[in-house]
Amino acid sequence: MSKFQEPKVWLTPSLSEAILDAWRQFTDRLGHLGGRPVPQEWQAEQFYLHACTHARQGNLEQAASEFAAATQMAPTLAEAFEGYGEVLDRMGDSERAMQKYAIARKLRHTARRGAPDRCHVLRHGAPSLRDIAAYTTALQSGESKRGVLLHLARGNAYLANGRAKLALLDYGFARRFSSSPEITALRAEALAMAGRYQRALKAFNAAIPRLPRNAELYGGRAIARLALGKVAEADRDWRRQLELLPATRAAARACVCLRLADWQAALPELERAIAGEPADLYWQLYRLTSQRLLGRPVARQHPEAAPVAWPGPLLALHAGDLSATDALDQADSPARRAEAMFQIGVAARARDAAEARRWWQKVVDGTTPAAIEHAAARHELARPA
Repeated sequence: MSKFQEPKVWLTPSLSEAILDAWRQFTDRLGHLGGRPVPQEWQAEQFYLHACTHARQGNLEQAASEFAAATQMAPTLAEAFEGYGEVLDRMGDSERAMQKYAIARKLRHTARRGAPDRCHVLRHGAPSLRDIAAYTTALQSGESKRGVLLHLARGNAYLANGRAKLALLDYGFARRFSSSPEITALRAEALAMAGRYQRALKAFNAAIPRLPRNAELYGGRAIARLALGKVAEADRDWRRQLELLPATRAAARACVCLRLADWQAALPELERAIAGEPADLYWQLYRLTSQRLLGRPVARQHPEAAPVAWPGPLLALHAGDLSATDALDQADSPARRAEAMFQIGVAARARDAAEARRWWQKVVDGTTPAAIEHAAARHELARPA
């Protein structure tokens, strides 16, 4: 979990201009200034960036309106809530400002990093727009000696934010000056994220012989192979990843076991993960999942102890305190909806195996192969009915 950092003063002239320059290049490179509609999730960032400029210019009413629009379009964009709070403070509305700061703190506290078995870029928290703006400003200043590193850093920031196509552009620039296998490996991850699995597989195949001890590379290639229907080959990669992951990385090892739907092997790793991160509800949920699918007795959780924050509703589902419909209603993103559908299948399996398989098929049909639940559901469906 990422820890919250107190809001900093960032609405300065130089920073705002750098952010806007980054946005101009961002949209130019994608062709969105050529008449194509901007995706809704990027519209929120447009409002955010315009709000920064209006706040710098002292147009606080306009800035507040744009920050409000950004928070409505992207209710998980912590930076927008922080900016909104700062503008409200400057307008003398300290009570509402504190509410926005509180939302930002909660968002930063509850934001999960990527799965710990994935590459270093994906398993750490996503960089902010300010980071991307800083890399862009440095590149525009003509720091050619650091060009490869800056393109690589910005590509990593785009990849961590789910902008695979932009990451590929930066990795492409970096490859002009370096044949590093690390760049090839990151490009493979971006290709897979973009759904170009055949090209991703080719890139992984090029990187692995040069980085044969990099455990995460095998996991990335496994996802590409799974997406291409090469399940047995994907499983071999995940088994190899397990061999390379040290015992000290219990959470990463647990995730690999979960992808393989090897519940027996997952349990001891999950116990160690819980010992290391006792507040992480996902490890508790996955331990419960493993126990249920192995047919082991599970202690019922008291209703008053059930956490409200996600994935608390899924723990309540297993305790019998929440219906499947209510669990789905509380899943406020596609990823959480997939998690809910998978757990509904887990809860149903003991009484109706066919119903469980129907839910798991929905997970496979509606989620990316990179999701733990996708791989686990696919393996469960491959077992004899």
